[in-house]
Amino acid sequence: MPDAFTTRVLHISTGSRETVHDLTRDCESFLREVSEGRDGLLNLFVPHATAGIAVIETGAGSDDDLLAALHTLLPADDRWQHRHGSPGHGRDHVLPAFVPPHATLPVVGGRLELGTWQSVCLVDTNRDNPHRQVRLSFLG
Repeated sequence: MPDAFTTRVLHISTGSRETVHDLTRDCESFLREVSEGRDGLLNLFVPHATAGIAVIETGAGSDDDLLAALHTLLPADDRWQHRHGSPGHGRDHVLPAFVPPHATLPVVGGRLELGTWQSVCLVDTNRDNPHRQVRLSFLG
């Protein structure tokens, strides 16, 4: 099965603000190209120490609520031992413990199986690094 595993790297520009960046369309496009209508698993991985992957509702305020909750849990102040970059940047290095840098999602008939309101998102609170990579891997 030479085509059982396929991978691609997305290059995402997140800018200089904290963001929840929707990757759902990118995932769907990738699966249309590589899945050939097969069942399998889609894995997303962010090779960064300060970003994560979340499956949440977007567009109705939940993405802003997530960032607000992260501010409450992980304030951008001087309490962090990891001290370089923007003030409070140490909290960005704790983020992956709360929003993991990976997700594995079911694919049925070549389509991503998400709930009605679910989206796949890159969560990036690190204002010092506006360039991110997300590795998409399909195992059919």
